[in-house]
Amino acid sequence: MAIEDIAILVVAAGRGARAGAGLPKQYRVLAGQRLLTHTLRAMLRAIPSGPLLCAINPDDRALYDACIADLSAAERARIMPPAAGGATRQQSVRAGLEQLAQQSQAKKYVAIHDAARPFASDLLVQNVIRAAREFGAAIPGLTLTDTIKQVDTSGSIVASPNRDVLRGVQTPQVFELKLIHAAHVKASAQSRDDLTDDASVATFAGYDVHVVDGDIANLKITTEADLANAQTRLAPPLTDIRMGQGYDVHAFGPGDHVWLGGVQIPHGFGLVGHSDADVLMHALTDAIYGALADGDIGSHFPPSDQQWKGAASDIFLRHAVGRVAERGGRITHLDGTVVCEEPKVGPHRDAIRARLAAITGLDLDRIAIKATTSERLGFTGRKEGIAAFGLATIRLPESNT
Repeated sequence: MAIEDIAILVVAAGRGARAGAGLPKQYRVLAGQRLLTHTLRAMLRAIPSGPLLCAINPDDRALYDACIADLSAAERARIMPPAAGGATRQQSVRAGLEQLAQQSQAKKYVAIHDAARPFASDLLVQNVIRAAREFGAAIPGLTLTDTIKQVDTSGSIVASPNRDVLRGVQTPQVFELKLIHAAHVKASAQSRDDLTDDASVATFAGYDVHVVDGDIANLKITTEADLANAQTRLAPPLTDIRMGQGYDVHAFGPGDHVWLGGVQIPHGFGLVGHSDADVLMHALTDAIYGALADGDIGSHFPPSDQQWKGAASDIFLRHAVGRVAERGGRITHLDGTVVCEEPKVGPHRDAIRARLAAITGLDLDRIAIKATTSERLGFTGRKEGIAAFGLATIRLPESNT
């Protein structure tokens, strides 16, 4: 199907108040990228030529630019400078339509899409386009499975509409550009700013709009629960399960405490090291790097670099955790063993687990800390230092193998 004569208009100026506190929902990060980026990529894929224009709140320009930066160079080449959206969806769409209509080579059709719908399939978009070519205006709609009731302001039922003739409307909605632009101009001239979608604007202006079958998977993200659902759907399956091992040792030296797992434990000696010599955190950090096949602490934080002298070891652990996140994965379990005659680790075990949980974001039941002696054998048995072993289990998307 030819698609060279279609422009895309994505409406992204809303505040998304029902999605809870935080950034407008179109700029929330889902599966490593912002929601708007996912939506733009879906539309650019479904309509693989022609320009794409976003209508945004001018205050969000930096956030919008970050979304565009995550697209490929080929995708970015199709993005027009954004239109300044208004206080309502209608005003935002009209601003975008006017910018598209003013192009020297304006397209014949426009597909208008919500920024909060990242799951529009290629097939759905193409079906709507095909119907728009035949009828001039087309939208996707879902048949309703629930019984519908009309209620008054007090909550009392006043009517039971026949659900067989009702549809739940989705986007993208595709129109002849001149048709929908004229409809928006007419609605604006008559101060009709209460029309909730572009099909309503078109029918208000006297145009017929054809409805094709929608797609139940074409979810519009509205609430916090929708965001959680979308996160699950957008995230690739983490089927690549890996384990890494870490080991570290530090000798005792002058001091009155040691650091173990981010917890300061009083002791008659300290541990000697370039950083704070947190032997347990070092072992766990190297275990994570090992699971990633990503070097070790020394390769990321060379001891020859004086900026790490005396550094808190949580810097290293946070970096390793971030490396897992950058790969789209997550840590599922950490297991650490401390080998020493003293100090006693048991009384501090829960504090260590809590500190490691705070740094890594893991639940407590995914962090195991154990301690043992070496039965007075070796350097640990002679109380010359402390050794630690770490194991890390991580999950990565299969594409990262």
